[in-house]
Amino acid sequence: MSTLNPQGNVSGGGAQIVGSGAGEGPGPEVMAASTLDGNKVMSADGEHVGKISDIMLDVRSGKIGYAVLSEGGFLGMGATLHAIPWNALTLDTDEKCFRVDISAQRIKDEPGFDKDHWPLMADLSWGSELHRYYNRDPYWAPTSDPLGTRMTDI
Repeated sequence: MSTLNPQGNVSGGGAQIVGSGAGEGPGPEVMAASTLDGNKVMSADGEHVGKISDIMLDVRSGKIGYAVLSEGGFLGMGATLHAIPWNALTLDTDEKCFRVDISAQRIKDEPGFDKDHWPLMADLSWGSELHRYYNRDPYWAPTSDPLGTRMTDI
């Protein structure tokens, strides 16, 4: 898989991986979450929209729920944070970044939150609304098949 297919993973699965290669040791299929912190995120229109600051794990299911994008700010101060569904991201191993298939303006228009006022990420209505914003099925939704056909496509 060497080209970005932004609509290719719309199920509740994980992030897509594109690029020409795997490095030595772990990755890119299995990686330490800490190695992804600080990776830049590029929008569908090619704009650098921020960096990954946290990866949120659903402890009960063992699935990654969200990546937290830090946008703006200076030295971590005043940054706006945005939760992005994990399955809305594509890891680009060639460019060493994540890609998200919505425009930079759409990310900026999403209100986000700050480091002192996080949303209740376990709230299913909040999570469902966020997944709709990114045109993704929630990670907790049952998938229809291992190839990732959306439940709504059946």
